[in-house]
Amino acid sequence: MDAVTYDDVHINFTQEEWVLLDLSQKRLYKDVILETYRNLTAIGYKWEEHNIEEHCQNSRIYGRQEGSHPGDKPYEYTQCGKACHSHLQSHERICAGEESCECNQCNNHSTLQNHEKNHIEERLYECNECGKAFSQQSHLQKHTRTHHGQKFYECKQCCKAFACCSSLQKHEKDHTRDTPYESKLSGTDFALQSYLQNHKRTYIVQKPYKCAQCDKVFLKFSNFQRHKRTHTGEKPYECNQCSKAFALPRYLRKHKKTHTGEKPYECNQCSKTFAQSSGLQNHERIHTGEKPYECNQCGKSFAHPSYLQKHEKTHTEEKPYECNQCGKAFAHHSYLQKHEGTHTGEKPYECKQCGKAFAQLIHLQVHERIHTGEKPYECNQCGRAFAYSSSLKNHEIVHSGKKPYECNQCDKAFAHPRYLQKHERTHTGEKPYECNQCSKAFAHHSYLQKHEGTHTGEKPYECNQCGKAFAQQSHLQVHGRIHTGEKPYVCNQCGKAFAYRSHLKVHGRAHTGEKPYECNQCGRAFAYSSSLQIHEIIHTTEKPYECNQCDKAFAHQSYLQKHERTHTGEKPYKCKQCGKAFAQQIHLQVHGRIHTGEKPYECNQCGRAFAYSSSLKKHEIVHTGEKPYECSQCGKAFAYPRYLQKHEQTHTGEKPYECNQCSKAFAYPSYLQKHERTHTGEKPYECNQCGKAFAHHSYLQNHERMHTGEKPYECNQCGKAFSKQTLLQLHKRTHTGEKPYVCNQCGKAFAYHSHLKVHGRAHTGEKPYECNQCGRGFAYSSSLQIHEIIHTTEKPYECNQCGRAFAHQSYLQKHERTHSGEKPYKCKQCGKAFAQQIHLQVHERIHTGEKPYECNQCGRAFAYSSSLKKHEIVHTGEKPYECSQCGKAFAHPRYLQKHEQTHTEEKPYES
Repeated sequence: MDAVTYDDVHINFTQEEWVLLDLSQKRLYKDVILETYRNLTAIGYKWEEHNIEEHCQNSRIYGRQEGSHPGDKPYEYTQCGKACHSHLQSHERICAGEESCECNQCNNHSTLQNHEKNHIEERLYECNECGKAFSQQSHLQKHTRTHHGQKFYECKQCCKAFACCSSLQKHEKDHTRDTPYESKLSGTDFALQSYLQNHKRTYIVQKPYKCAQCDKVFLKFSNFQRHKRTHTGEKPYECNQCSKAFALPRYLRKHKKTHTGEKPYECNQCSKTFAQSSGLQNHERIHTGEKPYECNQCGKSFAHPSYLQKHEKTHTEEKPYECNQCGKAFAHHSYLQKHEGTHTGEKPYECKQCGKAFAQLIHLQVHERIHTGEKPYECNQCGRAFAYSSSLKNHEIVHSGKKPYECNQCDKAFAHPRYLQKHERTHTGEKPYECNQCSKAFAHHSYLQKHEGTHTGEKPYECNQCGKAFAQQSHLQVHGRIHTGEKPYVCNQCGKAFAYRSHLKVHGRAHTGEKPYECNQCGRAFAYSSSLQIHEIIHTTEKPYECNQCDKAFAHQSYLQKHERTHTGEKPYKCKQCGKAFAQQIHLQVHGRIHTGEKPYECNQCGRAFAYSSSLKKHEIVHTGEKPYECSQCGKAFAYPRYLQKHEQTHTGEKPYECNQCSKAFAYPSYLQKHERTHTGEKPYECNQCGKAFAHHSYLQNHERMHTGEKPYECNQCGKAFSKQTLLQLHKRTHTGEKPYVCNQCGKAFAYHSHLKVHGRAHTGEKPYECNQCGRGFAYSSSLQIHEIIHTTEKPYECNQCGRAFAHQSYLQKHERTHSGEKPYKCKQCGKAFAQQIHLQVHERIHTGEKPYECNQCGRAFAYSSSLKKHEIVHTGEKPYECSQCGKAFAHPRYLQKHEQTHTEEKPYES
């Protein structure tokens, strides 16, 4: 039996027969013929015996061409010695400089038969995840690994995994440094055969494709074609959805993913997804810090080859890309594309949320962070995050404190060069940015942008919570703090936080005492520019703002607005905690300190803090002892003007403020307000701890000290502390002996106003405190309390020595002195001591001659009230004390005692 030959197994279809086959039959024929070729080659079949080129030519005609198999080199070209299989004719054209065949669909000059597959060959194998189609199943299998992250091929030395076997083979040569492919021309060794082939071209093959416009030469015709499109602007690859055209097919593939939103490549560390595998590879270097691309000239390393290419042009200063309109040259093609957008005005990248368009994709990506709130750049020192890398760099200088950029004229230093540039314009007066509508010029571009918004009225930045729109992003950021309550600016001295940097700056002047704003006319300085503006109107006396209802004029519009609320009664500022409303915002802010307990104003001498600046100023007078306000009638001086005003009313007796309900008049409006609460029962000030309410804020403050035990007012002489300032003032009179309250009738002076009031009842006989049970009246409330115990017979206070009980603790204390013999009250004139203070007071009348008790009928005065009562019986003739034996009556009990001795003949006084 004869051996099977090639002609026995080869089947050759005519063109008419080939057209009749369907796609599956064509594919079956292709697989069978390829398998036959491989089997014959494996058993050492000699291809020289057959005209394989003829079969290959027929296969190319019918679209069945398959690349040559490894190791098959049946044809060798005589000029360069290159071994070929089916590409001999194409290779001959390259060496001869002839044009290869041209495709009728896309004018591609590559090998026509292979290239036509891109147009006529169907792709049956489609990816289920992304829809991408492939002509071979093996290609689809490799592609699916990009979605699943499968890496079956692992390096035995470093355990690194790869998705493709070829990638593993290349990687293993990094460990072995095996370079089996040696160039005979230069002696250089290469790890891969493809590297050697590329290297040989630099020696034995010239670059046959030369650009007629820029004289640039290319080794491959495909590269030459791509280059020509940079001059012609040809973009043969068009998107089916948006009709956008691209110069290269890979650009079209990337663009299609913008419509699908597909991002199949995910980072294992941060789960960020990417549309391209190259994007994922570049991103992973952020985590590893790898920079494999190094500059040969300066040694600088880069993470991406494109960065290296751009960097190398800084050494050569080459700018091959020139603008056709203005002639400006660029080092990179992407720079040229961006520049051309300035001529066309094209903005192809549009935000899906707000519709704003951008000329560059990176600008759109940065803009989208406004909507998403993404802040990917975080400070390593304080953890603060930023939306832009430039913002992070600027922020990091805050920690370093470095200011390397210095002004040549005034030596002021800046952290950033742009700050220096802006500052230098203050010296030169340069304003390079001009408005197209009104021709107004600005020193900074940002100022121009803000100004242009006044013409358009555009407010593109909207608050997500309340819907309020703003013309500038910074204004939106500042507004957002109203909702979040964020106060990022903290005072280093007192720890108070502010929502705005300007407020912190203004607050700092409270500590430094700085007053940078000075009046040109009188030289008076102010801490705030607004205060200076208000002050300057004093010199002009101009009041352009007039009230429509009462014709009162004001220097500022804000003053007019506040005044108009007195007519309307409007109180737009409401406290969120207690609901109290105020006509002015400053009053609400001051009121809020009642709830927060904030006391921002601190005394430099004693450290005491106050809620109001006016309270601090008043307190400072305590340390200086200054009393600049003097009464013109009596010469008495006062520390505060309101004290002087109150004092002057003691001379005039004026009480201009009258209650509408009871007609009671008051000298001050605050007294009237407090009085009116007695009719309404209003108690707006409530204690946070026990819930007790008070009619006056001062009452609440005094009450709160019961919970805290605070006694902030201390006597300078004896160190005794008090919870109220008034108590300290009263206490000081014990050291000074001051008695400012004088009785008009007898001239007696008292240290306390309450004592004078009580003393006045001795002259008037007033007894306002009446017993509910027996109707007896008393001049003092303490006397009434003592009397009421008579009805209850309760005596809870008992003496430990004798067992005697008392109704009041004060009685027990007085009684205990009878056992101890203590007499703490001593007369300053004669030195006589007394057990009770009342006895000392009565005794002092011997030295002073005081007789405060006067008879209403004859005018006779007495030192003691008992003496007055005895005397009044003279005028009435009353004799209430009667003898039980003889019925004789007497005016005084002692007279009765004497009379009773006449009956008993008792003589108690024996000589």
